[in-house]
Amino acid sequence: MRTLIAYVRSGEPDLTNRQMALMLLVYLTPGPHTVRGLAERLGVSKPVITRALNTLGALGYLRRVRDESDRRNVFVAKTGSGQDFLESFERNLEQASQRGGNESGGRTAGSAASGERSLLFQNG
Repeated sequence: MRTLIAYVRSGEPDLTNRQMALMLLVYLTPGPHTVRGLAERLGVSKPVITRALNTLGALGYLRRVRDESDRRNVFVAKTGSGQDFLESFERNLEQASQRGGNESGGRTAGSAASGERSLLFQNG
């Protein structure tokens, strides 16, 4: 819970679960990424990815790039702003882990944050 509170207080844009899943998928898995491939991987329709990509693109976190070898293809690419956002999110998780404290269910904030971090930021 403290991790979420820290995130809300950080002033970073509030992303939906779908938007965050899309971000993590693009940043933590090898590309190239296409709307079709991302939709298949997340089990949603292409319009869902397009809407999320529109928002993330407006925030500067992801961008569309035309394939130079086949101009019909469009890839989803990382940006410096997106990388900065995820690094800030990771710092919030790390800070919550370092603070510790008791949370509901007998878990500490540290163990909850560590679990979140291990799920979110492992490569592969």
